[in-house]
Amino acid sequence: MRPAADAGRGGRARAGSTTPADGVRRGADTAPGSRGPAAEARPATGDAPTAGATAAPGAATGGTDTRPAARTRPATDAPEAPGADAPRRGPVVAALMLGMALAALDGTIVSTVVPQIVGDLGGFSVFSWLFSGYLLAVTVTLPVYGKLSDTFGRKPVLIAGIILFLLGSMLCAAAWSMAALIAFRVVQGLGGGALQGTVQTIAADLYPLKERPKIQAKLSTVWASAAVAGPAIGGLLASYADWRWIFLINLPVGAVALWLVARHLREPSRTRPAARPRIDWPGALAIFAAGTLMLTALVQGGIAWPWLSAPSLALIGASAVLVAITVVIERRAAEPIIPGWVWRRRTIAAVNLALGALGLLMVAPTVFLPTYAQSVLGLGPIAAGFVLSVMTLSWPVSAALSNHVYNRIGFRQTAIIGISLAGLILAAFPLLPYPGEPWQPALIMLLLGAALGLFQLPLIVGVQSTVGWSERGTTTASVLFCRQVGQSMGAALFGAVANTVLASRLDGTGDLDSVAHALADPSSMTAEAADHLRRAVDAAVDYVYVGAAAAAGVALLVLVFVAPRRFPVIADKPED
Repeated sequence: MRPAADAGRGGRARAGSTTPADGVRRGADTAPGSRGPAAEARPATGDAPTAGATAAPGAATGGTDTRPAARTRPATDAPEAPGADAPRRGPVVAALMLGMALAALDGTIVSTVVPQIVGDLGGFSVFSWLFSGYLLAVTVTLPVYGKLSDTFGRKPVLIAGIILFLLGSMLCAAAWSMAALIAFRVVQGLGGGALQGTVQTIAADLYPLKERPKIQAKLSTVWASAAVAGPAIGGLLASYADWRWIFLINLPVGAVALWLVARHLREPSRTRPAARPRIDWPGALAIFAAGTLMLTALVQGGIAWPWLSAPSLALIGASAVLVAITVVIERRAAEPIIPGWVWRRRTIAAVNLALGALGLLMVAPTVFLPTYAQSVLGLGPIAAGFVLSVMTLSWPVSAALSNHVYNRIGFRQTAIIGISLAGLILAAFPLLPYPGEPWQPALIMLLLGAALGLFQLPLIVGVQSTVGWSERGTTTASVLFCRQVGQSMGAALFGAVANTVLASRLDGTGDLDSVAHALADPSSMTAEAADHLRRAVDAAVDYVYVGAAAAAGVALLVLVFVAPRRFPVIADKPED
């Protein structure tokens, strides 16, 4: 979901005035490796600083505190975008779409064949780790792959990611037990982390700022298609073949993507640095350990064990200690995996926080809406999936058209409009009548997808456009990492909210999963009892949507008070 522009061949960041046509300020950014924040404030006149000076960070309301210019990047730090020539761009885009399809189809296909997997391998009590293990591996490796792609280039990281994903797929297809399958899903996730982050970074490299909505619309279409096609493909394979084929079908798709990347992706030539690049392995291991413990606590808390139990408290405490250790390691590292400028630059920090809130609020429709559609509306799994999937139809269309908005009013203002509308739409969900008609929540999701398309894409395009080639992978990975962490936090938080509401409505008995399973066979209870359970689920999901609206409010506050009014976009090419 993303993009950015480099400082140009000569390493100069082109300075110029803001015009209504582009809605963004063009200015210089902090040089790679600098520990100071990026220049993000605007002169009082609204003009960008000249090439000889940059503006210092200021309040969101503007300011004129100026500082000496940041160092210009050497030419080797800001190469031209790979695949810049049009004839080579098409095969690379096809490879990116195939690579994204591997990651996008994975979760939707696997979820449809869980009964067959459990029936064959057993392990019903731990099958949720088929998803949790994959999610953990993807999330904690995103920052590592982002830094590696900035250090060694995108191509080797993407090739390694595809190979790891395909290796994990082959191992999953050969799994002999649930424990083995979970372990091999983690291997898949190690490759999936490289796929998600590096594909988005290369997409930003390929296109200049004005053309980036094209590639983002294509990648969004991949996710939308996966949401619709995934369950259908999984159902067909489960019905007419063996569940192992859901992993084997990745092999030809991945092989084509691998061939296209190896043959057609041409990265810019860069002068080899005098000193051999140093990999921050202690930082990478610390991030991996801290992220694994933290996400395990969030994903399994309240499910595998109570929140206030010894396992939860131990995991949360240990993850807090490891986070502190990680901060110390990263501050001392010469080339940290998560450099401090990711959080010191207002633009990047604001987008990280805003998209973390997006991950939080997305739990409401993706996790709880299918349960609502089946338990309250009485729909089947396919119809319930359609109620959710309409969001994936409006989202890419809105995202593709968002450039017409942010080119006029800027990235920040466009995102503010999108998240404001999303908050109102989420808050309207509890106003739906009980039990209501299926078209009513479907309409809510259609509008929500359109609003979030205006919110997410401008932020990702904008933040990627404020950094050069040598920082783009790290920036993109930090954004995706925060969104994934937000999603994990949302699943834990809103799961606790839903179960608390159900407990209050059902006199302390039952949780959302048990109630949903009971309503799957309403003939086993009286009509009055079934209606009582449906009303309890309806109330629980209503509260979740209120919480999601609050998360949208948090994102809005971040954009208003943290994000700069105009993103300091780096020019695509230097002036002659």
